[in-house]
Amino acid sequence: MTSSQPSFKRNREIIVNMPAVPAAARKQIAEIARTTLAIETLETRYADRLDFHDTAVWSIRAALEAAYLAGVAAAKETARQDGTA
Repeated sequence: MTSSQPSFKRNREIIVNMPAVPAAARKQIAEIARTTLAIETLETRYADRLDFHDTAVWSIRAALEAAYLAGVAAAKETARQDGTA
C-alpha cells in the first residue's frame, strides 16, 4: 500500500472499533461472499468497478443468514470442545 492510499484497516479500527476477526472466520466470510453474493474477493482493489457491487437485498439477506448460521455452528463447536454444551 502506498502512502497516498488510506489505511482502511486503521480507519475500521478507529471509527468502528471492531475486534479482529479470526482467520478461519475470514475464510468462511470470503466463501459466503463468493457463493452467495458472486463477489470474487473481499480485498480492497482500489477500483470502483471492482470494489462496489450492485447486489439484490435477497442475496444480502442470504449472505447475512449464512454468516449468522456459521457463527452459531462455531459457537456450538467451541462449547462442545470446552465441555460446556
